[in-house]
Amino acid sequence: MRSMGKAAERLAVSQPSVSKAIADLEHTIGVRLLDRTVTGVVPTAYGLALLKRSLGAFDELRQGIKDLEALADPTVGEVRVGCPEAIASGLLVKVLDQFSSQYPHVKVRVLTADNMMQELWQVRERQVDLLLGAVTKLFAEDDLEAEVLYNDRPFIVSGSNHRWARRRKVELKELLGEPWLLPGEGFFQAEAFQSDGFAVPKFGVTSYSVYQRLLLLSTGRFIGLLSGSVLRFSPAEHLSLSILPVDFSHRSWPVAIVTLKNRTISPVVQTFIDYIRDVARPLKEGLIVSTAASGGVMRGPHAPPAR
Repeated sequence: MRSMGKAAERLAVSQPSVSKAIADLEHTIGVRLLDRTVTGVVPTAYGLALLKRSLGAFDELRQGIKDLEALADPTVGEVRVGCPEAIASGLLVKVLDQFSSQYPHVKVRVLTADNMMQELWQVRERQVDLLLGAVTKLFAEDDLEAEVLYNDRPFIVSGSNHRWARRRKVELKELLGEPWLLPGEGFFQAEAFQSDGFAVPKFGVTSYSVYQRLLLLSTGRFIGLLSGSVLRFSPAEHLSLSILPVDFSHRSWPVAIVTLKNRTISPVVQTFIDYIRDVARPLKEGLIVSTAASGGVMRGPHAPPAR
């Protein structure tokens, strides 16, 4: 802002009041918090340090106001959740559908967090109440808590009208010449192929959009890699997709709720987290995907689809 006058206007007080408050604070702390220049005021290193620490205090104050509002009316409030597109297009759709039907006056904000381990700052800086997505198996952040909901894994998928969907067994090497639909670079597909001694397929489409890949897979012209949670919670059945009976090496990864330790969670956020747990429970219990092609529910992380 760089202006005492603008700060005073935003706070609806006089400029001398703002100047006096800052001067009193500097006198109490014993260091200069702002440098006055010809172009305005800028925070010193001391000011920046104090600002960083004060974020937590002001956030707790905001949470306190929200808690008071919730006590007056527990069906209102705000939830801010960060997640990757795969979660937003799958599991979170069902959570939002169920939650919003019971709490229609709660505002839910879904923010982008495509790579969870690089987006932890969103929780630390209180931009979101929680992150929801894949974390490393040895998650170790002293100031954060990760509640693992289930372990996910990749599946090789095609449209049910694809020529490979009619086979009872398929070798991965047979599919490498097909056009593929893959997530962006750096996702799990590289390890899935390389662990079997193959390079990532070069033909097809690479897209961040789960919905786009689902629609293109349903045309029957592509092979794709999709996670179990996407298959379970996205409209995969309605798009006539089949899990191909391919025996390939893969790794699983934990999907977790990440929150800030020692931070007060408002009642409405806690309720939202409870809804996430309920929706994710089938995957935790081993119910991986349900597809029309498999004739029912696939159980366990290594179960082949029934043909």
